[in-house]
Amino acid sequence: MKNNHLPNLQKKPQNRIALRGGAYSLIISIVVLAILVVVNVFVGALPTTLTQYDMSATKLYSITSNTKAVVNALKEDVTIYWIVQAGKEDQVIENLLGKYESLSDHIEVVKRNPDVYPTFAQQYTDETVSNNSLVVECGDRSRYISNEDIYVTEADVYSYTYTTSFDGEGAITSAIDYVVTEDLPQMYVVEGHGEAELPATFSDQIEKDNIEVNTLSLMTEDEIPEEADVVVIYAPSSDISEEEKDILAEYLSGGGKLLVMAGPVEEGSLTNLYGLLADYGVEANEGIVVDTDREHYALQAPFVLHPDMTSHDITDPLIEENYYVFMPISTGLTVGSDNGDGTVTSLLTTSDSAISKIAGYDFQTYEKEEGDIDGPFSVGVVVDTDGGGQMIWFSSSAFLEDMYNAYSSGANVDMTMNAVSSLIGEREAMAIRSKSLNYNYLTISDATASTLKTIMIGVCPLAYLGIGIIVIVARRRKQNETV
Repeated sequence: MKNNHLPNLQKKPQNRIALRGGAYSLIISIVVLAILVVVNVFVGALPTTLTQYDMSATKLYSITSNTKAVVNALKEDVTIYWIVQAGKEDQVIENLLGKYESLSDHIEVVKRNPDVYPTFAQQYTDETVSNNSLVVECGDRSRYISNEDIYVTEADVYSYTYTTSFDGEGAITSAIDYVVTEDLPQMYVVEGHGEAELPATFSDQIEKDNIEVNTLSLMTEDEIPEEADVVVIYAPSSDISEEEKDILAEYLSGGGKLLVMAGPVEEGSLTNLYGLLADYGVEANEGIVVDTDREHYALQAPFVLHPDMTSHDITDPLIEENYYVFMPISTGLTVGSDNGDGTVTSLLTTSDSAISKIAGYDFQTYEKEEGDIDGPFSVGVVVDTDGGGQMIWFSSSAFLEDMYNAYSSGANVDMTMNAVSSLIGEREAMAIRSKSLNYNYLTISDATASTLKTIMIGVCPLAYLGIGIIVIVARRRKQNETV
């Protein structure tokens, strides 16, 4: 009888051990789950700068040191209103706004659902407001940022397609700088000589960099306004007077900042205007420059110059990123050895094969003719005066036009904005460029593709299978040895 009941007696301790083991596993699982919940809540409360890492090629989810400098310098409270319907939040914008909010206690992001607040945006703009638009406000100053200003779409003149870039950081930082800054840089644009309007792309960049634009008629003014941070002369079609030239020369020698973009004119000449260069030993040659070296012109047109760039604060950002500028229909400048009361630096130079066609707009051939002037020439110079003034001169009136700027992938405007920064002083809110959203694809050969397929489809599964077999065999051997 004892032998018949022995198996039942042995099962009871085993059942107790199994029950204890199950209870222990359950308790451990509950503790681990509780820890994970606490950790998840804690991590969720951390700022996005500590919990999210940007691994994108264009650093789409990162902010620059320029933005950090602007935000860290805030002394007033700034509110960023995010106008978006529930459930339609853009994740990239949400991530970016989280970074701004985590950088400073002076920044608060507030959502405004247009379904709940249908008239909210009307106090800031007359435009039709789309989802994921923003309003940045500080006190009585505000700026509206449309979604189209964040996701910028531009035509690609090469492929006849459209490219999209993300300019969220540039737009927001510019808006913050605008609403907290009372004294913005002042740009005075000279008029009265048939000057062309500033091109749209350049004007947009000027506005983005919070530079206020004013007009200036030297024919009615005896001097340059004291508040002028920079004076701009763009694409005049006729010459200035001697009196106007004297006003500009005095302004420059006394520490003024002057940006000139002037090339050949169809009728007459710009003798007095070019006299500003002559004061510093720079001669403006007659005619239009053509460069017969194929590496120094573009678009199959020798008058659309592709000049060499000299290292300078204005050109270094372009050189480092392998950008090129185009200078169409340019006047050739010759820098002399005697620069008077200043220092002259050539920014852009042609090849030795360049010539200046003295026939101007009427030239018929790219070959050298009698009277044509041999190069090389400068088509962009910087003049630093002994009195602390600076004059930057680009000898083309057309290079900023939207078409040529598009052909240069925006390098023409970037170079000009670098020149503006040099003249008025670098500001942290400037020079934040948009980030491309075009995809970069990894291209591999057929042989590499076949190798990867073999590894992923054949080698890896067989390796896992082999590891599994080894583990099973090892366990069975261990069980047999125990028995």
